[in-house]
Amino acid sequence: MTERGTGAPPRLGTERHDGPAARTRERGRFKALLAVGLTCAALTGTALSAAPQASGAQAGEAFAGAAKRPGSVKVHGAPPGAHGLLGMTERIATGVTYRHYDIGTPRGTTHAHLLTVDLGDPGVKVDLLYPSVVGGRATVSSLANTGGAIAGVNGDFFNITEAQHPGVSPTYAPVGPAIAAGRELKAAVPRKQRFGPSLPPGTSTEDVLGVDTDGRARLDRLRLDGAVTTPGGTLKLHGLNQYALKVGSVGAFTADWGSRSRVRATCGSDTKRGDPCSDDTHEVTVRGGEVVATRATPGDGRVLQGTTVLVGREAGARELRKLSVGDRVTVRHRLVPSVAGVAYRFAIGGHPVLRDGAPLSGLDTSASAVRTAVGIDAAGRRLLLFAVDGASAYRKGLTMAELARELRDAGADDGFNLDGGGSSTLAARKTGATRVTVRNHPSDGSERMVANGIGVFATG
Repeated sequence: MTERGTGAPPRLGTERHDGPAARTRERGRFKALLAVGLTCAALTGTALSAAPQASGAQAGEAFAGAAKRPGSVKVHGAPPGAHGLLGMTERIATGVTYRHYDIGTPRGTTHAHLLTVDLGDPGVKVDLLYPSVVGGRATVSSLANTGGAIAGVNGDFFNITEAQHPGVSPTYAPVGPAIAAGRELKAAVPRKQRFGPSLPPGTSTEDVLGVDTDGRARLDRLRLDGAVTTPGGTLKLHGLNQYALKVGSVGAFTADWGSRSRVRATCGSDTKRGDPCSDDTHEVTVRGGEVVATRATPGDGRVLQGTTVLVGREAGARELRKLSVGDRVTVRHRLVPSVAGVAYRFAIGGHPVLRDGAPLSGLDTSASAVRTAVGIDAAGRRLLLFAVDGASAYRKGLTMAELARELRDAGADDGFNLDGGGSSTLAARKTGATRVTVRNHPSDGSERMVANGIGVFATG
């Protein structure tokens, strides 16, 4: 995920200059570059987005050569406020644009891809891309094409492997909460059970980026509120379609889960994801408000519509063992936002890196990687879908602190980090096309199948 590339092109405007005369020369050089860039853009009528997809060294060489052309780079050392991206902006649809550009870092040049989405346009919306079930995965391009999206990026971190639990299958379910088209699909796993880099201080697996029913994007937290009412009393529900449950708890699996094994939900602990699977488990199937089956261990196979499978571990398992076939049981669950009165039509998990224009304190400043993130403007009406290129020349990526600053410089007031590394993918339709094309170069050499993503939909 943090493999270092070689052969990066030289950066512009990074030499040391001192004194008023030098600053005047620097401003003059920036203006000249801008003029040349605009002239070249007018003559060619094309942008870097026309570059064919490649991978590995070929991709790095292609971008390295393009980066030297006027009009294709973000010029560092330019006058204050000149963050402007000199490359042409490509219109994907009314209210949706794409561009890409170089970013200079202490480790060399990396390359960014940016989709700007105007949520204030009545013909534009975003929603969750996912493979119809929580426990599943697919490539961003296939999810976008199947769902009719004109663009999209990868989403939340997910249960990608189970090397720590031999014999247990990965579920491919995401870490955080998820809402698609107003439907609450899942809740967040315990903090110590998540995949991905360490969370910044003050953040949680319950953190989401969401768009409410008024079309406003915001950062929030979604907490599970649920209960199981049985003849013997009421049990607190600690999970909804999650690949991991709190020790001693009960979780619910619905038809939205899919057919992946539910064993993983009873593995790990509240302090370590790799701890052994519990040997004290129980499962109860409820349909039509009545227990229809019980078993000693979690099962697999598709959960039928109108059915809820309850999985318990330790103390939760002991409570479920009190139930018998024919007992009346009701299960309720909902995701509760931290802001009262807000209803979400879309939400996806990840973690904040920028709030109110300021990077979060404690962000990592050393580990750099290929990353995907989302920025939100101050009004909540504009989304910035951002992905770092994974070509070998640019794979050095950004630190979390650098990511927050780049989102702010691009116009974000709030910023939200998503899964990165080989998962980082940004896809968008080209002019006249009916299917999306992957615009960045995934660091695996090809698209990785992921748990979910953010899809952009437009009618214009």
